[in-house]
Amino acid sequence: MGTLSKLVRSVQAFHRALERVAPPVQPSTQVPSIGLALGGGFARGLAHIGVLKVLEEEKIPINFIAGTSVGALIGAVYAAGACPKDMAEFAAKVRLKDFARWTVSRLGFASNDRMTGMLQRCLKVKTFEELRVPLAVIATEFVTGEAVVFRSGDLIGSVRASCAYPGMFLPVTLNGKTLVDGMLAYSVPTTPLRQMGAQRVLAVYLKAHWVSPGPPRNVFDVVGQCFSIAQAKASSLWQADADVVLEPEVAGFAYDAFDRAPELVRAGEEAARRALPRIREWLRQPAAAPTHAHAVQAQPAPAAAE
Repeated sequence: MGTLSKLVRSVQAFHRALERVAPPVQPSTQVPSIGLALGGGFARGLAHIGVLKVLEEEKIPINFIAGTSVGALIGAVYAAGACPKDMAEFAAKVRLKDFARWTVSRLGFASNDRMTGMLQRCLKVKTFEELRVPLAVIATEFVTGEAVVFRSGDLIGSVRASCAYPGMFLPVTLNGKTLVDGMLAYSVPTTPLRQMGAQRVLAVYLKAHWVSPGPPRNVFDVVGQCFSIAQAKASSLWQADADVVLEPEVAGFAYDAFDRAPELVRAGEEAARRALPRIREWLRQPAAAPTHAHAVQAQPAPAAAE
């Protein structure tokens, strides 16, 4: 028994000495990494600029960005170093003809090859590796239907592929693959952000049907409305990886309402400001605290009673 008692006292003395040398482990207070998922929506995607404007003004750090279709375009310009104010001014001047060229083809009515020149004017860099914020651009492989997530290499070609809306724009061939709009794979690319390491995900969903009530006017209305219906029904797939979902009020805007850019930017600002209290909570929580299991939607505030 004497030998056992000496052994116990020796172990206890060793632990006391170790505690004097090594300070107690403190819980992590590191700010969680935040990812921003920008969904597709054609001209309505200009609302993304308003979201970015508010996040910058409120000094909310964005560690990762993922974009689909117009979300890829807006995300690339911002990640390359443009400020939201300049982006809003440029957006007010953009029209469909600046990036779409009508063509005669069995595969679509227009080419988005003019987007190359537009992006060359907007982007300060040419590759993903040069971006100031890590970016994922989403396209869809035409043959397999699988998502193609670009995170390296040529930036402009990837964005063009992500914006190749089927029926309207010709598919884009890149790296030996035929690619179409990323909305078919991820209408709001929250899952790629989780794969990149984002601990909190803010998703921007441009929830609006392609056309207003009434019969379709042309083939674009038919194709676009079918896509919007499918995306609305599949929204639960990407919401599982979102912590907060912003839904800017864009239902009153036509899919090609580029002439209403200032209003769309304001719609994005208003949606972002409604979500600020929840986003600020992230900055006060330790990085290890998971919250993505239950997405919180930032809905419009109820209208005041008249």
